[in-house]
Amino acid sequence: MKHRILLILGIDVAAIIVVILLVDLLFDANSFRPQVQAQLTEALGRPVSIGNLALSIWHGGVEASDVSIGEDPAFGKEPFLRAKGLVVGVDLLPLIFSKAVHVNSLTIQEPKVMLLKNAAGKWNFASLGTAAGKKGGDAGGKGSGATDLSIGALKIADGTITVGEANTRRADSYTKVNVKVRDLSYTSRFPFQAEAETPGGGSLKLEGEAGPLNQDDASSTPLDLTMEVKHMDVAATGFLDPSSGMAGTVDQKGTLKSDGKTAHLQGKVTASGLRLVKSGAPARQPVTVDYATDYDVARQAGVLTRTDLHTGKSTVKMGGNYDTRGTSTVVHLKLDGNNLPMEDVANVLPAIGVILPQGARMEGGTVSADLSLDGPIDRLVTTGPISINNTKMVGLKIPSAASAIAGINTGSGVLVQSFTSGLRVTPDTVDLSNMNAVVPQLGTLAGNGVIGPNNALNFKMLAHLSNPNSVLSGVSQLLSFGQKRGDLPFEITGTTQRPMFVPNIAGMMSGAATAPAQGIGGILGGLFGQKKQQQQTTKPK
Repeated sequence: MKHRILLILGIDVAAIIVVILLVDLLFDANSFRPQVQAQLTEALGRPVSIGNLALSIWHGGVEASDVSIGEDPAFGKEPFLRAKGLVVGVDLLPLIFSKAVHVNSLTIQEPKVMLLKNAAGKWNFASLGTAAGKKGGDAGGKGSGATDLSIGALKIADGTITVGEANTRRADSYTKVNVKVRDLSYTSRFPFQAEAETPGGGSLKLEGEAGPLNQDDASSTPLDLTMEVKHMDVAATGFLDPSSGMAGTVDQKGTLKSDGKTAHLQGKVTASGLRLVKSGAPARQPVTVDYATDYDVARQAGVLTRTDLHTGKSTVKMGGNYDTRGTSTVVHLKLDGNNLPMEDVANVLPAIGVILPQGARMEGGTVSADLSLDGPIDRLVTTGPISINNTKMVGLKIPSAASAIAGINTGSGVLVQSFTSGLRVTPDTVDLSNMNAVVPQLGTLAGNGVIGPNNALNFKMLAHLSNPNSVLSGVSQLLSFGQKRGDLPFEITGTTQRPMFVPNIAGMMSGAATAPAQGIGGILGGLFGQKKQQQQTTKPK
């Protein structure tokens, strides 16, 4: 009896396999291509084109090759999406016996998507599905057409998303993009998961819920998500102008909650190797930002409600507003830092192009700053007053002979009792204006200057020497014909790592005489650590 039952079951299974094979071989799925294209076109509000269709019993649906989704006409003619293949999961019995297409899943294989933002701040994906939603909503409020469409499972497998600006060649790609969406619908919320490799070898993970789809602007769809970013390359995100010089890697954890009108974002960002200007170098320690912001979706603008910058033992408060409508986010921020430890500030100075001479470092003391940050984030201009108190410059190579000539003792470093200046930092230059410094071992210094591209120095300074009996003080009196003994105008050239201090002979003599500057320049060069040039001598034969 048991053998008979097994035999019957075997025959039934064989028959089913034969039927499946026959259906798979004889059923022409291409006859449904117009219907599938029409449904997808209606659902997305964009023209959809698919290649060959084949019924796949083993995969429970229809497989398509060479899939493309059209672009928003405002962004060009190239397709918004191209995909190697598309697997449409359908209910097989209605398909086979009544030729009705009931989609239950959709898998897009190896898609290549181009995300573009125009000068007005609009994204090309914002119009996806909106035409279909409006069409369905206009049908007496009963919901018809694409608004009735629901998909049990949507997957994007091994995709590539390129982010760039409309009408430019700027673009950066996020690879290995995998997305899973369940119970996708135009009229209800749906959960999703997404992950990708970011440009430069980092990673991105998103998880949350979205929907219902905004029928006027898909980018205004309600959204709740958590995000995690690891080792994202700032310069390669696709959201910054590569010529800005900004660089570094970012790790971030945060949340976003949006009702489609207002979004609230909060979290923590840690930037390592941060560089903010082209002439800068990586900061020597990480900068962490705890942030919270409210964002107006329609206005594409937001306000920072909490921003604390941490580096080392220091915390700096920052607040203000920003606008994301253009191709680059524009900010208007205020930064307030009082009595910050000099060691912490010195570790981030390279990021804005302030690099100390080789071997030199700052020890002790405090820094205070009241700065404004304005403009596009990748062409930021920072302005405001700064002050330094009771810090030492240690490690400058000052020859003992030069110290004696200047009349100073530098055994434990050069103390800067106070320093004040106006600061202006742009992507290309660092301007210091109305500088005043009190250096007890040397005197007082005043002047203005610019750190230009490639860290080039161009400073005009005046030193009032504290030791009236020093050789330099005597030289200054001699060259200025006895006027104001101890005042010495000089220039700083070279680079931040190899500064050159040269006395301004014309300034001392007011154009009335000339003097050999080489000797005095050598003295000042030695004073501030410049290596003396080796002079070649020719021996008589």
